[in-house]
Amino acid sequence: MKVINYFDCDNKEHWLEQIGGSDWGAGKFMYSLLKDGRLWEFVGDNAKVLLLVEGDELISFCTYAQKDDIRDTDLKPWIGFVYTFPHRRGQHCVGKLFDAIADIARAENVRQAYISTDHTGLYEKYGCEFYRMMPDIEGKMSRVYVKRFE
Repeated sequence: MKVINYFDCDNKEHWLEQIGGSDWGAGKFMYSLLKDGRLWEFVGDNAKVLLLVEGDELISFCTYAQKDDIRDTDLKPWIGFVYTFPHRRGQHCVGKLFDAIADIARAENVRQAYISTDHTGLYEKYGCEFYRMMPDIEGKMSRVYVKRFE
């Protein structure tokens, strides 16, 4: 398994179709943003879409970006659109993505990133700490976690 950046790969159409095959509404939304060339408009310039792949199979993906679904905040960067395909869950795939993000963050002298979610118990496994509840772009309260990079 390896982590690649969607924007740096040669076979974008292949990976885009696999992202679109996710069974999650936010994954399908990210697919449409990528397909229409609007992802950076939503999450900010220089966003990265990290893909955990094995051969031609997409296993897991996420974004590392300046914005996510929590707006009106100075918090940044954000880890968003975190998804693992069902048949690969329980294999610590998110941890591999987080390791890649930690490498990027350290190279950029970033000490922490934030995650907005309605999940409890998932991100704690990867060293994330609950930060606080904040309203998302739809006005719903979301759990915000902080992931620190040592």
